[in-house]
Amino acid sequence: MGPHPAVAAIRLAVRRVLHDVLTEFAEQTERTGHAPRAPHPELAEAGAGRRRPALPERTDTPLVLVACSGGADSMALASALAFEARKLAVRAGGITVDHGLQIGSDTRATEVVGRLTAMDLDPVEAVAVRVGHDGGPEAAARDARYAALDAAAERHGAAAVLLGHTRDDQAETVLLGLARGSGIRSLSGMAAASGPAGRYRRPFLQLDRQTARTACLAQSLPVWDDPHNIDPAYTRSRLRHEGLPALEKALGKGVVEALARTAQLSRDDADALDTWAAEAGRDVRDDAGLLECAKLHALPPAVRRRVLRRAAIEAGSPAGSLFARHIEEVDRLITGWRGQQAINLPGRVEALRQGGRLVIRQS
Repeated sequence: MGPHPAVAAIRLAVRRVLHDVLTEFAEQTERTGHAPRAPHPELAEAGAGRRRPALPERTDTPLVLVACSGGADSMALASALAFEARKLAVRAGGITVDHGLQIGSDTRATEVVGRLTAMDLDPVEAVAVRVGHDGGPEAAARDARYAALDAAAERHGAAAVLLGHTRDDQAETVLLGLARGSGIRSLSGMAAASGPAGRYRRPFLQLDRQTARTACLAQSLPVWDDPHNIDPAYTRSRLRHEGLPALEKALGKGVVEALARTAQLSRDDADALDTWAAEAGRDVRDDAGLLECAKLHALPPAVRRRVLRRAAIEAGSPAGSLFARHIEEVDRLITGWRGQQAINLPGRVEALRQGGRLVIRQS
């Protein structure tokens, strides 16, 4: 008798990602003549927090880490990684991040380390972070978490870090992007692979949250339900427990699936527009490298604004602080020129029109 259908589903999703990682690892090895670097022993130990002693590093196989909070999604992911890695030429480890936002968070992190260790994952560690205030509590926690995961991946020389985001998380992300009015890239939600060199992989984007929880129940895996996930003080929590149920009540079942499908279609469109904009960005410059306003005006708005955004970022404007309203103001220097003064952008960057050219530079 085979595994429970939910268990089979999560394992298949992880198996597909591991095959991708192995293929990329082999291609890189063939291209460079050697396997990607293994971490220096001192680096692997630095900042490791609470961790089990690591087994000797094997540079002939890629290391894949799972980011595990102890919740149902990430515990299901960890169990599937542990199972599939034993059948493939993959080393599997785990990282849990202690945000320090709740009493007893350090104890829970230690418990997660124990559960991952019991799955024979190695290396396994808990990393404590300090959460700031920029962008609100949710954004600050996310930034601290990804910084810790990036550092852990570098320390251990990991080829990939698996994240347990599900189709439900994707639907919530699309709705949050829609509420911000951020454009098609925001509606694209989360990519299946993102981060430096595609470091972060999300095997569960086609699976719903209930499948992951059912897989945990079928395997008798203990899970921790984060009280922040039901706290109405957090926007995503309100959306999860109030917004999406209200949409399903008004529109019928299938809203989550439709939103996830919208994310994929939007991502395909956004990728195509980004490619077009990258090519157009070269064609609209003069011999001195300045942007020509007449050529910019001839571009479709979606392409032109991407060219302007890319130019602002290249001039030093932080991408995370550069919003649609900033680009719209710069765009008016092209489409609604009335002798406006320079436009101030984040990062002390200014955009101004001079002699039929658009100049974007540090002020």
